[in-house]
Amino acid sequence: MNIYINEIPTDHIKVTYQVTSTKNLSIAAEAIAIGQSIGNPSVRNEFESPELVSNHSAKILGDKNELSKITDGEIIIGYPLVNINWDEDGVSQLLCMIQGGQLDIDHIVKCRVTDIDITNLPMLKPKFGLSGIRELTKTYDRPLLGCILKPKTGLRPKELSLLVKEMIAGGANIIKEDEILGSPSYCNLESRLPYIRDIIQDKNVVYLTCINSNPDKLIEKSSTVRMLGVNGIHINIWSGLGSYAAVRNKNYPLVMHYQKSGDKILTNIHNPYGIDWIVLCKLAIISGIDTIHAGMWGGYLSDDPVYLKNIMDTLTSHNVVPALSCGMNATLIPQVTAKFGVDYLANVGGACHTHPDGIKAAVRELRNAIDR
Repeated sequence: MNIYINEIPTDHIKVTYQVTSTKNLSIAAEAIAIGQSIGNPSVRNEFESPELVSNHSAKILGDKNELSKITDGEIIIGYPLVNINWDEDGVSQLLCMIQGGQLDIDHIVKCRVTDIDITNLPMLKPKFGLSGIRELTKTYDRPLLGCILKPKTGLRPKELSLLVKEMIAGGANIIKEDEILGSPSYCNLESRLPYIRDIIQDKNVVYLTCINSNPDKLIEKSSTVRMLGVNGIHINIWSGLGSYAAVRNKNYPLVMHYQKSGDKILTNIHNPYGIDWIVLCKLAIISGIDTIHAGMWGGYLSDDPVYLKNIMDTLTSHNVVPALSCGMNATLIPQVTAKFGVDYLANVGGACHTHPDGIKAAVRELRNAIDR
């Protein structure tokens, strides 16, 4: 069967891989393209008609002879959109397709997804996005200021509400619960959110409620946040990469934040098998998120600035807010703004809680660093 083509069709999903094979890249490419679309890479049967192969087999961009000469390099594969019922299968099935069974093939010793073209994929839009959050918070022409609640766990609802009041008084635009706080018995959603609702009412503040959970409870929790009158949710990737679209499909008037803590298990460049962070960002974009922890520069996490700028530009071009966090402080904010511009969320944790005059003073110092 010939599945090599000179151009990826518009009804296919274009995916780029970096692959190393102990055989050659032609054999590896065929193993991926066939094995992740129509069948076992090395076993054919009588049901694989020319029509079925044409319509359903993934295609390989390039020349078979050229790929057969090398064992390490780039492979570009197009997956037929017809193989996915997008409304029902979505991002979860797409990930199963593009980074699945080929990782069990012994001659493929490295296989990273380095890019994906989302042009032809159905796209959910942010409910608010950068423009909407700027309007909600009345914050224009400067970075947004986010404050992260600490300690991560252990606070009771009244104690949590005191921190929120201090942060709002200091000038926070967005307040985020940490991803470690779910809905524990001593501070569950039903007990803490009425306090938060009363505090943020008539304030130009977004409150991102952590709702990490299993799929059935995730939808339920997002509904609870809406019903209790709070305006934002925070979901970590361990709740599932398909969870964001599932929640956005409910169309609730909630700002949705995508927290990437733990992503390096999937995205670290030293992993032989993985997915580059830019790919997950693109999948997040089509899932309708409003904000995402894009990375950081200059803190205890410090990404390559060129790579980070590309991620931030990709996000903002789709009206998604890139949040920068992991060591952000008042000294860094002007430097980050000078390097990356004003369209980002400065998400601050530790520096909100270490000022000798308390949380309100710390947040005011951060706000002054943004406003000057």
